[in-house]
Amino acid sequence: MRYNELTIEGRNAVLEAFRSGKTIDKLYIQDGCQDGSISNIRREARKTDTVISFVTKERLDQLSSTGRHQGVIAVAAAYSYATVEDMLEAAREKGEDPFLILLDNIEDPHNLGAIIRTANLAGAHGVIIPKRRAAGLTAVVARASAGALNYTPVAKVTNLTAAIRELKKEGLWFVCADMGGECMYDLKLTGPIGLVIGNEGEGVSRLVREECDFTASIPMKGNIDSLNASVAAGVLAYEIVRQRMKE
Repeated sequence: MRYNELTIEGRNAVLEAFRSGKTIDKLYIQDGCQDGSISNIRREARKTDTVISFVTKERLDQLSSTGRHQGVIAVAAAYSYATVEDMLEAAREKGEDPFLILLDNIEDPHNLGAIIRTANLAGAHGVIIPKRRAAGLTAVVARASAGALNYTPVAKVTNLTAAIRELKKEGLWFVCADMGGECMYDLKLTGPIGLVIGNEGEGVSRLVREECDFTASIPMKGNIDSLNASVAAGVLAYEIVRQRMKE
């Protein structure tokens, strides 16, 4: 199901958006607003674990297109999110080992869109992103995915490490991209697998990396020491594809 990307302004409009079931990626509330209607909005946001950012009135004025935000602005997703179970069910229906791509702190929507495009072409069953410090499913992401967002499910989870632990119970094992890891050509990247990609600046966070079974590095011969996150995801995803095709 697709939504129109939407910035929702005003207390009644935001409250109704939550109550109607719209997927809200982010909620901005003016610092110091604590009256009854704001409390109701915060209560609805907590039900869906929506990320709430408390910002200045000046920041809300910048985000507002109407000038009548009443201290609150919600950003609705352009597309609805899937669940992790949806992805596992898709793998079962195809008779395939699950192949998931998990993204740790990918905040650039162009990178997210490009990775979703790669996931689709590589036959991954879905992409998992965290609720915080991550780009959501905006129209920019949809455009960057070149239509792949219509076919590749994306799930948003509260905690990436907890999601990995739960997926291990389903038989998946995890490999993360890391410059200090083993060469990807020396690893067996088959079976039920989750590929974890971090951002260019920090890579995969320590807590997430510690949950992974292996770390994989991409051989590099140039003068710089890192790849764009979406390129790294593509290189590793297609090594997984190559090894699966040989089985």
